[in-house]
Amino acid sequence: MDQILQAKQNMQKVLEVLKTDLSSVRVGKASPNLVENIVVAAYGGTQRLKIVELAQIGTSDAQTIIITPYDESIIGEIHKAILEGNTGFTPVIDGQIIRISIPPLSEERRQQLVVLVNQKLEGGKIQVRQMRHDAMNNVKKELNAKSISEDDSIRLEKEIQKLTDDTILEIEALGKKKEEELMAI
Repeated sequence: MDQILQAKQNMQKVLEVLKTDLSSVRVGKASPNLVENIVVAAYGGTQRLKIVELAQIGTSDAQTIIITPYDESIIGEIHKAILEGNTGFTPVIDGQIIRISIPPLSEERRQQLVVLVNQKLEGGKIQVRQMRHDAMNNVKKELNAKSISEDDSIRLEKEIQKLTDDTILEIEALGKKKEEELMAI
């Protein structure tokens, strides 16, 4: 049972990382997720822009992200980090805040983002399969060490495979939902 529990926890971690990764793929509307993981060089080190670290991030409408730094002296560093972060955004300093206008996505860009999403999904599936492989190896080791019976080994392998199949179905559902969001106009 330890193999099942461990495999399930590892596969859930893969799902959480994938969800976070997919949330950073822009869908044509403003969202704090698009900029919150940008790394800013400030105070002699680097920090993420996330809400709790350097700035409050919000949206004023469906096309505009507003970033309000907690310390106005680092507004230039935040601006620079967004420009250098390969986000494709052009931030504008407006007094004590930074505004980012999100342009609508072209059909070509939507297709590129769908390809990117599919690459991320495939990476997640590969990680899940690796977790399955590791769990199956652990079951085989226990069988060889005679700490479990052959019947238990077969049952555990079936449970691990079912867990893998269910997780991959969840990944595919995430991908389908994200693709629908990207293709919606």
